[in-house]
Amino acid sequence: MNRRSQFSEDLALFKRYAQQPTVCLRNRLVKSNLGLVRKVAYQMSRTCAETYEDLEQVASFGLIRAVERFNPERGVAFSSFAMPYIRGEILHYLRDRGSVIKIPRVWQELHSKGQKLRRKLRTQLGRSPYDYELAEALGVSTKDWQDCQLAWKNRLLISLDVSFGSSADDTVTLGETLPDTHNLEQQQREEIKLQLQDVFTHLEERTQKAIQLVCLEELPRTEAAKLIGISPMTVSRHLKKGMQQMNQLLEPQAA
Repeated sequence: MNRRSQFSEDLALFKRYAQQPTVCLRNRLVKSNLGLVRKVAYQMSRTCAETYEDLEQVASFGLIRAVERFNPERGVAFSSFAMPYIRGEILHYLRDRGSVIKIPRVWQELHSKGQKLRRKLRTQLGRSPYDYELAEALGVSTKDWQDCQLAWKNRLLISLDVSFGSSADDTVTLGETLPDTHNLEQQQREEIKLQLQDVFTHLEERTQKAIQLVCLEELPRTEAAKLIGISPMTVSRHLKKGMQQMNQLLEPQAA
C-alpha cells in the first residue's frame, strides 16, 4: 500500500473512531502509525543510556494518547499532531529516571561486589551471568541490580568532543548527536499547546467565547459580556467554570 492510500485509509479510520471510539479501531490506528514511534525512539536512543527497546515501548504510550485525542476535522496531519505526544512521553520518562552523577555509597558497594561476583560466576558457568543470577547471589532484586548498573553507567561526564563513526570520513562528535535544547523546549511548548486546544473543545460554547475574549484577546469583561450577550457577572462565572474544567481535563494527561 502506497503512502497516499495509507493516508486515506487512516483518515477514514480516524473519522470512524471519532464517531464511535472502540479499542479495536484505536489499536488499528496505533499499529498503522508505529513507524513514528520507531523513528523517535531511534533518534533519542542515540542521546541517552536507555535502550531503543525501552524507549520504543514508552513512546508507544504517547502514540496511544495521540490517537485518542486526534480530531481529523481540524485539518492537521496526524504525524504532526502525534510527534509532540511521542517525544513528550519519552522526555517525561528520561526526566523521571535521570542520569545519576553522584552514586549512593550502598550502590558503590553493590557494584563493587557485583563485579567481583561476575568474574567468579563467569569462570564457574563458562559464560557471562544473567542479571537475575547476579541479583540472586547478591541478595537484591533484579530491578535494584539493574538500577545500580544504570547509575554506574551514567556516573561519568563524557566530553561532547568525543568522536565516533565507522571510518575517518564518517565521524561525528557526541555533541552533534545531542538534541537541540531550544527544539526540545519548542516541542514541549507545542505539546502543551495541543493539549490545551484539545481540552478547550470540550467546553461549552459560551465558556469558550469568554476565555477567548478575556484571556486571549484581553478584552474587559464588560465588553466581552456585550459581545457574547450576557452579563459581566456571567462572564466571570464562565471563566471560573472553564478554568476548573480545563484543570480537570488536563490532570489525566499529566499523570
